[in-house]
Amino acid sequence: MGRQEWTEEKLFFRLLNNKSDSTYWDNIRVLRRRPTTHVFEKCILLTHSKDKKARKVGIDVLAQLGETPRPFYTATNKRFFELLNTEKDPEVLMALLYAIGHNNDSLTRPQIDKLCEFEYSDNALIREGLVNALLGVDNTRAIDTLIKLSTDKLNHIRDWATFGLGSQVERDNWKIREALWNRVSDKHKDTKAEAIVGLALRKDDRVKEIILRELLSGDHGTLLFEAIIAVEGKEFLPILKRQLRNEVAGKEGDRDWIDRLKNCIAELTKL
Repeated sequence: MGRQEWTEEKLFFRLLNNKSDSTYWDNIRVLRRRPTTHVFEKCILLTHSKDKKARKVGIDVLAQLGETPRPFYTATNKRFFELLNTEKDPEVLMALLYAIGHNNDSLTRPQIDKLCEFEYSDNALIREGLVNALLGVDNTRAIDTLIKLSTDKLNHIRDWATFGLGSQVERDNWKIREALWNRVSDKHKDTKAEAIVGLALRKDDRVKEIILRELLSGDHGTLLFEAIIAVEGKEFLPILKRQLRNEVAGKEGDRDWIDRLKNCIAELTKL
């Protein structure tokens, strides 16, 4: 009998008692697809446990319990923000912040302010969770916090914060543009690419020079194609077509990269 047919009690037992985490997320996903009152109440009970593993299990299931609109959304968020006042373990806090990120469509200003208090944490797990909690939140303090996190010393945190600023909110002001501009030469390629896309979406005049620099370098990912389409950069067509000829002639490279390059050329040709 596969885990899809396991009882809820068996799934919770495995999550709480397995010594290996190899099937952890498989079991979590099965429970998330069972948004019953029993599962919800069991998870709430687990979040009150003194055992950090039990608290994390409860949080991880509640994070995406049921399809949107989630049946226990209000009660779940209420419990999440109660936990923010008491939780001290960094791993559990990261899970909690990620969970809030999955349920951040209707956050109140006090809730956003509470989240942003964690921007000063010296723990990377907590800062990572915070970035994800704030993705897509169009609020001045949330954006200011993402701007701060876009300068983080860790690549993946800068990357996600820059993605949040550039692509997940439509707000456009000098602070956001300055933060994105500060990342267009980032040593981390994905962070740099997210900054370029963010500026392109805002039609920043300066970004075409950066796009040209990246094209001529010959070392860029597919996000650059999104930026070129966003700025309607028809002037880049000769370079793009040359890249396509070189890739196809060499019969090598990433198939997805080539397909996205072809799509970029097609979109520009329509203009």
